[in-house]
Amino acid sequence: MKNFRHPAAAIAGAAVVALLAVGCGGGGGEDEAASADNPVELTVTTFGTFGYDDLYEEYEKANPGITIKASNIDTGGNARTDTFTKLSAGSGLSDVVAIEEGWLGAVMEVSDKFVDLNEYGAEDIKDRWVDWKYEQGTDSEGRVIGYGTDIGPAGMCYNGKLFEAAGMPSDRESVAELFGGDDATWETYFDLGRQYHEKTGKPWFDQNGFVWNSMVNQMDEGYYTADGELNIEGNKEMEDKFAQLASATQDGLSANQEEWNWGNGQGFLDGSFATFVCPGWMLGTIQGSIESAGGGTDSGWDFADVFPGGASNWGGAFLSVPETSEHKTEAAKLAAWLTHPDQQVKQSAAANNFPSTLDAQKELAEAAAPNEYFNNAPTGAILASRAEGVIAQFKGPDDSVIQENVFGPALDRLETGDTDTEGAWAEALKLLDELVISNN
Repeated sequence: MKNFRHPAAAIAGAAVVALLAVGCGGGGGEDEAASADNPVELTVTTFGTFGYDDLYEEYEKANPGITIKASNIDTGGNARTDTFTKLSAGSGLSDVVAIEEGWLGAVMEVSDKFVDLNEYGAEDIKDRWVDWKYEQGTDSEGRVIGYGTDIGPAGMCYNGKLFEAAGMPSDRESVAELFGGDDATWETYFDLGRQYHEKTGKPWFDQNGFVWNSMVNQMDEGYYTADGELNIEGNKEMEDKFAQLASATQDGLSANQEEWNWGNGQGFLDGSFATFVCPGWMLGTIQGSIESAGGGTDSGWDFADVFPGGASNWGGAFLSVPETSEHKTEAAKLAAWLTHPDQQVKQSAAANNFPSTLDAQKELAEAAAPNEYFNNAPTGAILASRAEGVIAQFKGPDDSVIQENVFGPALDRLETGDTDTEGAWAEALKLLDELVISNN
């Protein structure tokens, strides 16, 4: 069974943001350049699967006097809590902090707590990135507070062995055509799931939260309008999408797996579900889950150049330097190096994510290297194809709270059969009022 999300976390997050208005200011101590005679320890905090371990070692070897002390938080949601708790306290943040796209909007409300990377050469390297990624990391006053790491164009992961057992085509090109190719829709995706479920008696996807996130991300405007207003109540397009997913859930297409756990990874090996929505960074998560469950490269999972509803971006991160860092110059230098195209190519190889810099994207597309964990699919080339036409949606300050703590519980209750479509939507609106509207 899935772990239910805890609304208290959203309340705590809102309280932290409120405290920042009166919390401690920034301001580090000495900021001298590192050298063999002046050693500097840089702390870095990331989350999920970043693929930086070898890069840290490479940087230390190339920069005498630098030692990197790295920590990694399991999920982006927990990283959000950690970041805002320490921002509120006015201390405890690392010299370099990873920020997830889903809570970047909340960070932008307190962007003065982070170093303006323009002071460390951001303007000189801005052409590295796709335009919208660089703009995302820039606040309303033109301060660049984050260098982009990856982006999250999405393709479709599927288990070829399970498709074959259900009498469905399993090669990547045929699967893309089966889903509708460039005209793939969620209606077709769910209809195929019903056919699969009728033939096998098994679910089609792992759980409905990730599917819902993908559906919302494809809207021109998601939980917020482009000018920062809440965009849920009275949004017929969103309500219709919710009803579409609710119907699929009630028809048995969801395996009701625990997010980020999947039975300690066993769900990817035991046939619990046949498809999985896959932004680029999720490929590394799946590989890690397969390995943790004792599986290998013969699991049957594959990756197709298709996605219901068309181009979609889910996630992506930034590296920022808090004002509390005592080593801002060296921290900014490290953040710029880690997000250089050369390093993004290496990061992609280690974490299976997709870079946000143009040169790195081009290199991965041209290499088309096979990924052994996905039936030798050229995942980099496929993600380059899926990135065409992607422009990240505006994310408001409580975007991640709405996804996890407003719609999360409502979707959970649908999966357990404790409510119907209308009841789940009503519950989401109630939680929206309690956790977001009433706290602003």
